[in-house]
Amino acid sequence: MTILSRVARIVALPLLAVSPIAHAQTQSAAAAVKPNNAIIPLPLNPIVPAAQRLCSAKTASGLGYTVLRPGTGAKPAANDIVLVNYLGYLAATGAVFDQNMQSPLPIDQVIPGFSQALQTMNRTAVVRFCIPAALGYGAREAGSIPANSDLVFQVELLDFKTAAEVQAMNNPPAPAEAQPATSAKP
Repeated sequence: MTILSRVARIVALPLLAVSPIAHAQTQSAAAAVKPNNAIIPLPLNPIVPAAQRLCSAKTASGLGYTVLRPGTGAKPAANDIVLVNYLGYLAATGAVFDQNMQSPLPIDQVIPGFSQALQTMNRTAVVRFCIPAALGYGAREAGSIPANSDLVFQVELLDFKTAAEVQAMNNPPAPAEAQPATSAKP
């Protein structure tokens, strides 16, 4: 379901609530749905459509990208730690292999293509990255990712901090010890 159809559906909901004809149609549609007791196989691995596995531009290194929502402000550096929402899937099939919300990632500890990609983003940006196998896992298999796989990630950069800022957050300075009060002598 596209965002536009979701918006249209949300806008139509208040109209449906006041229309007796729409109310009757909604009730008959709900009655037509029958329960399905089939077990959903786990893990749930959705497939991303082919059109959302493509990038519109490329960097000199071969990293593809499409800006879905531009961000603002500074960009993280190679030794920073980012906070991201991301979805990773195979370019060939669209099979989702990883997804996470509010995930802290040290930029220098991810695959080269992902590291390059993160350093091109501004805060609040959402970008689709097409990472060729050479900038991903290359000829080695990684979990459910076959060897020589091109990867696609949709990434939202929520925030980033330097390693020193993160260390300071994790190890705050100890509060100063209270000094005993001295009594005034008469």
